[in-house]
Amino acid sequence: MKRYGTRRPAGVLLALTAACGLLLTGCSGDDGSGAQKSDASYGGGSHDMPPPPASEGSNRYEGGERESREVAPEPDYLSTFALDVDTASYGYARRTLDEGRLPAPSTVRPEEFVNSFRQDYPRPEGDGFTVTVDGARTDEEDWSLVRVGLATRTAEGDDERPPAALTFVIDISGSMGEPDRLDLAQEVLGTMTDRLRDDDSVALVTFSGEAETVLPMTRLDGNRGEIHDAIDGLEPTDSTNLGAGVETGYETAVEGLRESATNRVVLVSDALANTGETGADAVLERIAESRREHGITLFGVGVGSDYGDALRERLADRGDGHTVYVSDEEDARGVFCEELPRNIELAARDAKAQVAFDPATVAEFRLVGYDNRRVADEDFRDDRVDGGEVGPGHTVTALYTVRTRPGAGGHLATATVRWLDPDSRTPHEEAGDLETDGLEESVWRARPRLTVTATAAHFADALRSPGHRDSALPGAPGLGELSERAGSLAARTEDADVRELAEAIRTANRLD
Repeated sequence: MKRYGTRRPAGVLLALTAACGLLLTGCSGDDGSGAQKSDASYGGGSHDMPPPPASEGSNRYEGGERESREVAPEPDYLSTFALDVDTASYGYARRTLDEGRLPAPSTVRPEEFVNSFRQDYPRPEGDGFTVTVDGARTDEEDWSLVRVGLATRTAEGDDERPPAALTFVIDISGSMGEPDRLDLAQEVLGTMTDRLRDDDSVALVTFSGEAETVLPMTRLDGNRGEIHDAIDGLEPTDSTNLGAGVETGYETAVEGLRESATNRVVLVSDALANTGETGADAVLERIAESRREHGITLFGVGVGSDYGDALRERLADRGDGHTVYVSDEEDARGVFCEELPRNIELAARDAKAQVAFDPATVAEFRLVGYDNRRVADEDFRDDRVDGGEVGPGHTVTALYTVRTRPGAGGHLATATVRWLDPDSRTPHEEAGDLETDGLEESVWRARPRLTVTATAAHFADALRSPGHRDSALPGAPGLGELSERAGSLAARTEDADVRELAEAIRTANRLD
């Protein structure tokens, strides 16, 4: 039998996903969707010694009062990560498959596949999260998939959100002259200009070999024509000095900073940097003070068939950012009308999750993906350690492979999410539990959304494992079988996104 071994995390994740973006008047859609490079091994490990007993209690913390349930007295039974709502990896994989080639394994991040799909988790009434923990058994003996689902409150209507102050940083380098890059950005920005509210503001920065502020922060009211002219005048030039673009974008955002508004930098680029600072750490160091002092976060919109995925992801992770990928006008309108509206305000700051597996029932476990989001277990309640900024209307899903002890029953895991109030920075926690008898008998006959999660994870796993020799998931089907299961699932759910997933798996199977 394959061993799905585990190990403890090393190091601390320094920064992660931030909820950021814009709300577009007249757009609809709160479907509840949230939508790495190395092996996904994490935490746990095999334990042959008799497990220590678990103690009783709860894992709830409100405003400073904590009752801690130590279900995992050994550190190896804890798994801690910062939240992530990115979906770019899945979007880019679909684009690559449509062009007749398999995506490079290094660009496939399972959590971004999983978070690309709508979930039906219950929603809280206020800021913060609900926690749902469920799972199902796999075809491999004693192995299960356990899902941790977090959900924020439903996004408010356009009239209820704060005004937006958005600095768009647009790549106009030569590579952006190809179809569905700069032309796509101009089309979407023009639509956005017509839909933003009168009390919103936008600024426009372009970069190629150098960066330039084309339009300072400008109110929409009475100035839409001027903004349209600035957008229509964009033309591709030469090299890509992405570092200069990001730095100038933040300088422009700080100069146009509006109190009581949502201040965001929105980077639209293929991230193929070739001039100036080309490393994410160096770029982010230059704008670190602006991020910390003013809380301006980075939203990335990736475009282009040749796409600097590694740089894009690093910028988002270290820049308190969130990123998506668009391949055509339909994708772009979905991002600007559905995805970005959920990010205009924050529901939680510095959000982290910690899952405590009960050593009496769990022999080993593995977190699937989140390779660059790991947080040291002891830093879970250290609010100086960055987590993820998450907006209303989002869901976050994490999937674990878990091997239970033969014949063991009872408590399996407790998942706790910790976040800071967006305004007061007061810490809060919420928790959910799973018992072994709560595991469904088969992941393929489980509740539809759990099966969707498993299917997306298996797809990412197959793309990351050429020849399927090093599967990270127990009971992993081949692409042919997975394609058949996805087709049946699409018919069962009647979900357009699941139909697209099934089509992508069929294409990958043909190419494979």
